[in-house]
Amino acid sequence: MILIRQIVNDFLGLLFPYLCNGCGIQLYHGEKEICTKCRYDLPFTDFQNYAANPVAKLFWGRISCNGAMAMLYFRKGSKVQHLIHRLKYKDQTQTGIELGKLLGERLLSSPTYQTTSLIIPVPLHPKKQKSRGYNQSEYIARGIAEIMQVPVSTTHLIRQHHTSTQTKKGRYDRFENMQSVFTILNPGQLENQHILLVDDVITTGSTLEASGITLLATPIKQLSIAALAYSE
Repeated sequence: MILIRQIVNDFLGLLFPYLCNGCGIQLYHGEKEICTKCRYDLPFTDFQNYAANPVAKLFWGRISCNGAMAMLYFRKGSKVQHLIHRLKYKDQTQTGIELGKLLGERLLSSPTYQTTSLIIPVPLHPKKQKSRGYNQSEYIARGIAEIMQVPVSTTHLIRQHHTSTQTKKGRYDRFENMQSVFTILNPGQLENQHILLVDDVITTGSTLEASGITLLATPIKQLSIAALAYSE
């Protein structure tokens, strides 16, 4: 049965080749979404190994975090930007899962994140999610969950107000734009949980700050933050 499945997959691969979402070359057996070379070339930060990393410092004095990190450096025109663009706007949700698995491996290697009991992706407003068709951060969270063996919740943290785009706003304007955007449903279910809050890219941290403030108003035990990439 396994041999038949492999033959069918090989035949389909000839007709519709599976291409790397990083560089566009054909994927080999065992490769998923991103080829081995692209994975090797990704600019990993290793922030999970350092409590005083640049992402953690971004939240000092803003919210109380057990730990905060991002897996990759994000630079304009880079392969990381290309991968995240395809995840967010080209329906490449499986790429989010694969990148989430890489992120999960790094989180699992760090004592700071090993007590995580629930993963919550930063939500989109329902209108935006309906327009896009999915929340990219949820797929990243799913990948992390597969590695860490921790459940994902998309029903507790809710985005109740639609905000204008954050892209061209400065830090203060981004924070002002995010005030009172999020709410919590069934906060009692979060009691004593170590929450891992997940997003795709951290720039000023305003969205995560607003989400974190909302979560910290509930009886959670700890809050940690993880993202795919950090824009310097």
